[in-house]
Amino acid sequence: MRQNRYLFLLFVLMTLTGCGGTQKKLTSYVNPFLGTATLWEPEDLGYVRKMKARTWGAETYPGATLPNAMVQLTPVTQFRSGAGYQYEDTVIYGFSHTAKGHWNLLHVPMLPVVGNIAPGDYCSGFSHENESAHPGYYQVYLERYKVNAELTSTLRCAYHKYTFAKEDDKSLLVDIRRSNNHVRDWKIEKVDDNTFTGYQDGDGKIYFYAKTNYKIGQVEMVKDDKHEVAVLRFVGSKGVEPLEVKAGFSFVSAENAQMNLKAEMLNKSFAQVAEEADAAWDALLSKIQVAGGTEREKRLFYSTFFHAFKWPALRSDVNHEYTDVRGEVVNNGFHYYTDPSFWDDYRNKLVLLGMISPEVTCDVIKSITDKGEKRDGYMPTFFHGDHASTFISGSWLRGLRDFDLERAYKLILKNATVPGKGGRRYLDEYMERGWIAEKDTVNVPTWDEYKGAVTKTQEYAYDDYAVALVAKELGDEANYKLMMERSNNYKTLFDPSTGFWRGKIDDGSWIQDFDPYYPYYQYMYREANAWNALFFAPHDPEGMIKLYPGKEAVNDKLDSLFSEPWRGYEAHNLTGFIGNYCHGNQPGHSIPYTYYFIDKQEKAQCILDSLMNHYYDMGADRLAYAGMDDAGEMSSWYVFNAIGLYTYSPADPEYIVTVPLFDKVTFNLDGRPFTIVKKGSGKKIIDITYDGKKIDGYFITHDQLREGKELVITTE
Repeated sequence: MRQNRYLFLLFVLMTLTGCGGTQKKLTSYVNPFLGTATLWEPEDLGYVRKMKARTWGAETYPGATLPNAMVQLTPVTQFRSGAGYQYEDTVIYGFSHTAKGHWNLLHVPMLPVVGNIAPGDYCSGFSHENESAHPGYYQVYLERYKVNAELTSTLRCAYHKYTFAKEDDKSLLVDIRRSNNHVRDWKIEKVDDNTFTGYQDGDGKIYFYAKTNYKIGQVEMVKDDKHEVAVLRFVGSKGVEPLEVKAGFSFVSAENAQMNLKAEMLNKSFAQVAEEADAAWDALLSKIQVAGGTEREKRLFYSTFFHAFKWPALRSDVNHEYTDVRGEVVNNGFHYYTDPSFWDDYRNKLVLLGMISPEVTCDVIKSITDKGEKRDGYMPTFFHGDHASTFISGSWLRGLRDFDLERAYKLILKNATVPGKGGRRYLDEYMERGWIAEKDTVNVPTWDEYKGAVTKTQEYAYDDYAVALVAKELGDEANYKLMMERSNNYKTLFDPSTGFWRGKIDDGSWIQDFDPYYPYYQYMYREANAWNALFFAPHDPEGMIKLYPGKEAVNDKLDSLFSEPWRGYEAHNLTGFIGNYCHGNQPGHSIPYTYYFIDKQEKAQCILDSLMNHYYDMGADRLAYAGMDDAGEMSSWYVFNAIGLYTYSPADPEYIVTVPLFDKVTFNLDGRPFTIVKKGSGKKIIDITYDGKKIDGYFITHDQLREGKELVITTE
């Protein structure tokens, strides 16, 4: 079966190069397995493992999908794992149709099988030697059943192609009662000789309508005392012709799933769908083209770029129908999407989404506005903080106008000013005194849940700033002034005696049990320690610097952060350290740029270069990130820094300029490419020009980039 794999890869290579052409498609640089491995070794983790549970990987998946699609057709090696696939695993339970990387989804797993099946023992072994992946395509040889599995997909449909041994009868197992969530209800039934349909209700009720090229004899329910699966038996299925399953999906109805299938896939061959998937990804990746740099850097760049565009996920059908948060089927004429992972990806990924796919971004904003208006008037939040405000502000100010700003503003303003379920947590005390109190206690275990009061206070202040920017756009002067005043609240928990942001108890006194090295899941800090909560005021870096005695004190604090060793504390979600800086989780991702504001830009670049060079292909197989990708945030951090720009304050339409990895970058923005040229090979930026004109400072605006001119970064 390895030969089948190589034959298909040869086909892919031929389609990439074209007939007689030599242009290499950008998809050929992408490794979908990047981010699927876990860190195990102490030198990668930053500590010696004692917990039985594995640390979190990037939690990416290698399966077939399109940008921001409904369907993610991907192998499941573990249920209740991040995206369902862990590179170190040795068995496959099925191929599911939705995935993200946050321990949810994995709808409707299917697996080709042979013979009688035990519901508790049906998984197949596999080897990475007989596994391959490419954007929009995945292949693996299932050793137990001697089946070569190939997968590809469209936006809303999945294409399974299974080549069995010619002497074996073909069957298809559908694990209809299992996913990464509790399956509340399910149904699967035969429609006619070549069709089956049903639904699975767990983290969204998804309907499917599937066509097969072999006649279905029966849908057999097989159960034991622990589990139950469906097995489709096919009539006259011996022979060399592969079993092909084309399945349409919908979160509205089985009829819509059938409609999606007919519109997107029904009359296409496997090779055609795979080629179209590759073309879709290549078109997206071609929005940023790079020259210079090493082959490794290009592979990392386009692989991280690829991973950044898998989420949010489409939830509407080809006719624009979707099921809203009230459970009603509606059609508002736009594409409906899942919520972004706001706490993680507001920092950079949602800005990249707007630059590359503005139409998707506007539809995402329409989607969250629709949800907010139907959920008591609060804009959706995610996990921690209130960062839809940053998303709305940054998108509008970058020129994305195909959404109703006044409707969105009404929601984010309510989040910021009206305490209530669905808005900001602990908003009443934040509004009353400008900070959130933490519990007065001692010896808090890392994983205990409290308020995360320091992080919330810092982030609410930044969210207030984002709301203020929208208020200003709409002429709401009173709320603009209020929100701008509140944006200074980040200062309220700064402790000048230690130089850290530190928790307070209700009476306003500092928490006494304070160790800046100790990490918390949510005591004072959200998934961080005090070191990784430093210097977060993207809207007011100069004011933040002034909290210290002088720039030298800030320099010393930063140097200590990147040199003081991690004290060996073990936490699943804190890995990948430079000193006490943790790149494996998001809270500190803007800290290195603080050096810019104390005239030490080259020190920031030393850190950025080290992170790009060492923290994105880690581990024994060179397939692990320093930490969780969080729906594309970690990937987007790399993409931006690799091209020489970063979204230091994502609510503002500007970028801080860094030293790019590549000699030349061509970025197609709104159909008008701008270029970035690097001169010199050093880390210190000595000159920045745009269209031949010198730029004062280190920031360039989005409007400047839209002019389509040349940004030249000169280093020494």
